Amino acid sequence: MSILRYAVYRFGTMLLTLLVVSALIFLIINLPPGDYLSNQIAELRASGQSAGVAKAEFLRKEYALDRPLWQQYLIWIGFIPGPQGFSGLIQGDFGWSFEFDRPVADIVGESLWLTVLVNLAAVLFVYLVALPLGVLAAARSKTWVDYTSAFVGYLGLATPNFLLALIMFYYGHKYFDLPIGGLMDPIYEGQPMTWDKAKSILIHLIVPTFVIGTSGAAAMMQRLRANMLDELGKPYVETAIAKGMSPPRMLAKYPLRMAFNPFVADIGNLLPSMVSGSVLVSVVLGLQTIGPTLLTALKTQDQFLAGFVLMFVALLTLVGTMISDLLLVLLDPRIRYEGRDA
Repeated sequence: MSILRYAVYRFGTMLLTLLVVSALIFLIINLPPGDYLSNQIAELRASGQSAGVAKAEFLRKEYALDRPLWQQYLIWIGFIPGPQGFSGLIQGDFGWSFEFDRPVADIVGESLWLTVLVNLAAVLFVYLVALPLGVLAAARSKTWVDYTSAFVGYLGLATPNFLLALIMFYYGHKYFDLPIGGLMDPIYEGQPMTWDKAKSILIHLIVPTFVIGTSGAAAMMQRLRANMLDELGKPYVETAIAKGMSPPRMLAKYPLRMAFNPFVADIGNLLPSMVSGSVLVSVVLGLQTIGPTLLTALKTQDQFLAGFVLMFVALLTLVGTMISDLLLVLLDPRIRYEGRDA
């Protein structure tokens, strides 16, 4: 099987997995009794507001919430027609948010790409920090370099993200005049992209990138160090040095390549963990990401909004896993994708 055919195969399995995940997401969201509109109807009837009850019941029929759960799911995905015809996720209709009384697409429109931007910046920070520090700690094992990097790593793992956010929130502004909260100046919110808006976003990214990426960088640095130490203790390293290969070249050519596999494999878990782990950070720093939106949607049982956000996180997981699988095949000749046909 060629790499292209393997990529097509992985893409197909990714779509099937996403379909199964969508069913689980929809089922879990609907496990609590009732939904947003039924809860609202109960409150309106208790207060005697008949006009509001009529509107809520109309919305229940309009969005097929009065139908069996399996039909609601198929309509949400777009496999069968609903009251508005074929209008589901695969047709590009993300549904209606009852909490915000707006289409889901309008609510997550800007926050979606800002979420991707923040988390891609955090992932880049993780790799730029973890790779050199992990390799350096392994190459200088049991020296002050190793102990210092270990201390920094454990500190990063032990410090909660929301606490680090508060610390950076205060000292970043006091000593470095970094902007407080948000991902852009308020005057640029809702405005089209300009160079000034881009500069504002980049400046505002500094604190969130550091806060969200710190724990991930610390964990990955420790993992890379452990893998490197394991490879450095193998006989081929002593053979390469005995043949006169310089330590830096030997380090980059053999142990680093072998130890790099888990480093690459973590891409699949890193993106979704960044998104889910940044919810509290987004609330503390007032970031315009989908984290606070997801929190509100889950609390209010706003099923279409919560379902879309969770599907987005699932898609990030599957895309990251697919990318890591393809990179592993290219990186390590010991991994043969022919064997995955079995």
